[in-house]
Amino acid sequence: MESIFSGDSYESSTKKGLPFIHYLFLGTRWGMYFTFIKDIVFRYRREVIDGNYDDQQWVKSSQESLQIVERFGGRFVIRGMDNLKGEDGPYVIIANHMSTLETAVLPGIVRPHMPVTFVVKRKLTEGNVFGHIMRSRDPIAVDRVNPREDLATVLKEGEEKLKKGISIIIFPQSTRTAEFRPERFNSLGIKLAIRAGVNVIPIALKTDFWGEGSIIRGFGRISRKKKIHIEIGSPIAPQGRGKNEHQEIVDFIQSRLNTWEKEDNAG
Repeated sequence: MESIFSGDSYESSTKKGLPFIHYLFLGTRWGMYFTFIKDIVFRYRREVIDGNYDDQQWVKSSQESLQIVERFGGRFVIRGMDNLKGEDGPYVIIANHMSTLETAVLPGIVRPHMPVTFVVKRKLTEGNVFGHIMRSRDPIAVDRVNPREDLATVLKEGEEKLKKGISIIIFPQSTRTAEFRPERFNSLGIKLAIRAGVNVIPIALKTDFWGEGSIIRGFGRISRKKKIHIEIGSPIAPQGRGKNEHQEIVDFIQSRLNTWEKEDNAG
């Protein structure tokens, strides 16, 4: 499967100047978001409706999303991609959830190495704009109203997909947030991995370049001073009830976020 990435790491090249549409939108965030919605959402929504949106198209649209962000000043630093090349998959991939950005770009990083889908909020699969693309990836949809029902859904459907060789990306936080709170980072991913007898891969994300927003959720301010960090950890084999492994994932994410925050402040 074609990919713009090679090797274990990737860093955005330093580019000068912003596209004309940035100035057309008076230097606001809406130049980037307009481009993303036009060139990714609406374009590939049509591909879904026409029945042409396969996994290769998913990877292509995801990597094009990353390139759009770069064109508007986003600088990616991605590490640990070799950890996705293991032969002991499928995996439960567990990550913190900071913005809409990771949902857009992670498929382009992970899917070239393995079949994968997401655990998502059901509402994301029901919309007439994003819903077509999301439904086409056959995600595990949860309501986030009744935790017990969500647990049962993820364990049942997740185990079925893992047995078919499909890895699962799960964000244990209940919602996107720029602040990582370990007490709100549940152990659902570990529970699923233990039930299915598979390993987990942690991913630490710092994607607050792309803000959450108050007017339109998911489309907030752009912070060009902040680098976009993605680090993929080594596979972990849960033992027993997975308590120690869950803490290992939390510590991995927290340590990376602390380091990246210091780098942003120093810069």
